[in-house]
Amino acid sequence: MVTISLCMIVKNEEDTIGRCLDSVKDIVDEINIVDTGSTDQTKEVLRRYTQRIYDFEWVHDFAKARNYAFQQATKDFILWLDADDVFLPKDQEKFNELKMNLDLTTDSVTMDYNLSTDQHGNVLTSLKRNRLVKRTNHFQWIGAVHEYLEVAGTIFHSNVAVTHKSLHHDTNRNLLIYEKQLANNVEFSARDLFYFANELKDHQMYERAIEYYEKFLLTEKGWVEDNISACSRLADCFFSLGDYKKELESILRSFQYDHPRSEFCCRLGFYFLKKKELYAAIFWYQLATEIKLPSHNLGLQYPKYATWLPHLQLCVCYDQLGQHKLANEHNEKARQYNPDDPRILQNKKYLESILLKQTKRK
Repeated sequence: MVTISLCMIVKNEEDTIGRCLDSVKDIVDEINIVDTGSTDQTKEVLRRYTQRIYDFEWVHDFAKARNYAFQQATKDFILWLDADDVFLPKDQEKFNELKMNLDLTTDSVTMDYNLSTDQHGNVLTSLKRNRLVKRTNHFQWIGAVHEYLEVAGTIFHSNVAVTHKSLHHDTNRNLLIYEKQLANNVEFSARDLFYFANELKDHQMYERAIEYYEKFLLTEKGWVEDNISACSRLADCFFSLGDYKKELESILRSFQYDHPRSEFCCRLGFYFLKKKELYAAIFWYQLATEIKLPSHNLGLQYPKYATWLPHLQLCVCYDQLGQHKLANEHNEKARQYNPDDPRILQNKKYLESILLKQTKRK
């Protein structure tokens, strides 16, 4: 059985780090924590789990801090987490099974990263991350902000998931790092342009965000998933600015990078639904239901756009056309995925009443 070192960087995480380490302490062989300047009780909490605690002067560069953390590992593989991540009990079991069977010739293991869930635990947003890597490969983190782990070789796609459970975060930290780099005339890579644009959008600075998304796409050096995401976020910016023509153009622009994704089909469906062009809306919503989510795609995944949401919207379309039987069929399909959604339950009550009246008339 392989051995595993956990390597983390933290700062002022007293509220979350215990929860994280409780979920992982029994499935790893070593815990290494690099503290980048905590002023709260983080270190006191850490000492309950490990004595391998290291200080690292914060230099506004996440990659440098993570690489230092990786240097402390001594086991076969390195696992990395953030303080607000956890392994749910079912994933702890899957992790132990993975650990028992993992081949030492494997260079990296991907795991799902569930970023958000609904009240029932259904995943709303997820992506895959290279989460467990062979120590002797000396893989490096790259990027001062929104850093990524550059890996190569044999990659195994596991069924283990890490769940993100954020309580709080510094909403201005990343933006300020980028703004400081910009002021110092640091040359942005294509990836930097993309993530800087994301920060601008998240801070509702839509005009500047549009400028940097355009700069990013014009480099033609972006990862395909980031290109597609940039189109989606451009559409969001134009929608917020009330420029619906540009919003539509941004949605359609995504098609040059890959086949239509379900989330874009739903956006087009909504665009035509607002215009009361119901058959066009139906076409796009129906297409969304037929697109399967890729199993090994490292980009963001939005399951609702391929499952219950398009069926709910097809219910709305068919109801407006007076085709209540079809509306009910799609509402029931939506209910299979999302049984407690109040909108779906209200539709069920409304449509069953109409269908019952129609039956009685016969």
